[in-house]
Amino acid sequence: MSDLFAAATPAAQDYDASAIEVLEGLEPVRRRPGMYVGGTDERAMHHLAAEVLDNAMDEAVAGHATRIELVLEPGNRLTITDNGRGIPIDPHPKYPGKSALEVILSTLHSGGKFAGKAYQTSGGLHGVGVSVVNALSSDTVVEVARNKTLYRQRFARGQTLGPLEEVGAAPNRRGTSVAFTPDTEIFGEEMRFKPARLYRLARSKAYLFAGVEIRWRCAPELIGDDTPAEAVFQFPGGLADHLREQIGARECATTEFFSGAQEFPDGQGRVEWAVAWPLWSEGGTSWYCNTIPTPDGGTHEQGLRAALTKGVRGFGELTGLKKAKDITADDVMAGAELMLSVFIRDPQFQSQTKDRLTSPEAARLVEAAIRDHFDHFLSDRMERGKALLGFVLDRMDERLRRKAEREVKRKTATGARKLRLPGKLTDCAASDPAGTELFIVEGDSAGGSAKQARDRKTQAILPIRGKILNVASATADKIRANGEIADLIQALGCGTRDKCQPDALRYERVIIMTDADVDGAHIATLLMTFFFQEMPDIVRRGHVYLAQPPLYRLSAGGKSLYARDDQHRAEIERQAFKGRKVEVSRFKGLGEMNPQQLRETTMDPRTRTLIRVTLPQDYEERAGVRDLVDRLMGRNPEHRFQFIQENAARLDEEAIDA
Repeated sequence: MSDLFAAATPAAQDYDASAIEVLEGLEPVRRRPGMYVGGTDERAMHHLAAEVLDNAMDEAVAGHATRIELVLEPGNRLTITDNGRGIPIDPHPKYPGKSALEVILSTLHSGGKFAGKAYQTSGGLHGVGVSVVNALSSDTVVEVARNKTLYRQRFARGQTLGPLEEVGAAPNRRGTSVAFTPDTEIFGEEMRFKPARLYRLARSKAYLFAGVEIRWRCAPELIGDDTPAEAVFQFPGGLADHLREQIGARECATTEFFSGAQEFPDGQGRVEWAVAWPLWSEGGTSWYCNTIPTPDGGTHEQGLRAALTKGVRGFGELTGLKKAKDITADDVMAGAELMLSVFIRDPQFQSQTKDRLTSPEAARLVEAAIRDHFDHFLSDRMERGKALLGFVLDRMDERLRRKAEREVKRKTATGARKLRLPGKLTDCAASDPAGTELFIVEGDSAGGSAKQARDRKTQAILPIRGKILNVASATADKIRANGEIADLIQALGCGTRDKCQPDALRYERVIIMTDADVDGAHIATLLMTFFFQEMPDIVRRGHVYLAQPPLYRLSAGGKSLYARDDQHRAEIERQAFKGRKVEVSRFKGLGEMNPQQLRETTMDPRTRTLIRVTLPQDYEERAGVRDLVDRLMGRNPEHRFQFIQENAARLDEEAIDA
């Protein structure tokens, strides 16, 4: 024992007061950015934009700003401007020689939202938002227009570059402008703001406060196909307008949404909500507190759940339905599209990134405010209330049925698999799903090659006939009656929509294997639409993949290589064959490949390439995916026609280049 103490003594002597480091100013933010913005990835970079935009929104909610502008410029530079009161520029009493603006930009836990004098409700409450943006930006310029005068101050990586300067007269301007460039030392050289993500952020903020106009501008060279260079957002209907856009033409249990707004008693804030129950949907939730997204929900969510659940139960009992007492929150909420926005004083969040609201009083305030409105929504028109009650009861019955099935002793996995196999499925030998794969193959010819190329122990083959039904534009009855889809559902064994149980999936990987041409891409798109709508949970868990079969076989001097597309072909010819005469053969489809070629290029885990199909974690990005699928695959052909018109020229150019 004494030897152990002796060995430790020198290291202990090195640990003295000099080893204690004190980080000053904004250095803690640069050393540990994860503590303040959640990391150094793309989500964290966009969190910087949200912090500055939230400050502008606080001015609007407080009644001092009516207009906000976001401008994304080359060089990854973002400018956010409001026409509010402007950050104070007079000397700060606690920091002689510094203006209030400089203190706010360069000092953690400084701001006008602690005492509640400047803002009744606000998104920023820790006083770290804009100072963190400054710390993690290589260049920050703040301009303030107050008292008909324009002021400017510059910062870099948290350091003040010079004193506050008076630029000159600004008789027609007021408010604050913050322009910043995220620091490549923190976020890396390649990472950039995503215009589509900023566009959605700006639009969602406009929905949250009906009185504000938000303008969006982006340099044309930065935008993608689905993001306009300029836009103006202003939505008098608030969340109800947002939900109406999200639902589109989808059929719902009630023809009218449950939406409204209510002030809390004693000036404690307000709540706004919008809820719909689509008949066939995985649903979606959007929670906000003081215009801040809270993707993990929290106490305001609990209040809404309680109000809706108690309301449906009470209505069921009012109509004499005894089993209404068994209704749970999951029966009411599953599959619903819910949007909830609260404004409260001094909100408490789980962390600086504010993903979850923890203020205890929010649950009570929200439930009390919404419950009375929901009771009237159900009882004012009995047919509407009964329609929603019937919809919820169907979900309850299905939940209880599944519970009863789980309580019954299941048959062995092997027996269950054999009982549920569709006729055209060539199954694998393994009974344990771990390590197994189902290849969904385009056409019987390709299916024949795939059956010979597969590993019989772990790989199963399900051929489909060409283009399956587009489920996004089909009725539920048509989907159920479709033979190809029925076979696919039966082969996977996990059910669909609200009945989907990912743990019951028979295979670890589901691989879409179609021809490497336009028709193959169309079939793959239809299949991905099917999984997105009917089995989103298995996509979310990462079970769905796209195979990458080759389009070309290149041969020269006894050597053969395969290329996925024209670009890959050119790369191989340039690097592998280096100017030699190359014999190129193009595969018209998977069926033209012999089993050995198909196994080597597309099916063998040692040599193939797969692309995993996933759903975004960020709730705004998930909403964007739903919107894209609805627009391009839904029942309204005008959206597809518009997309083709807008992209035809680019696609023609790519085809000519190819």
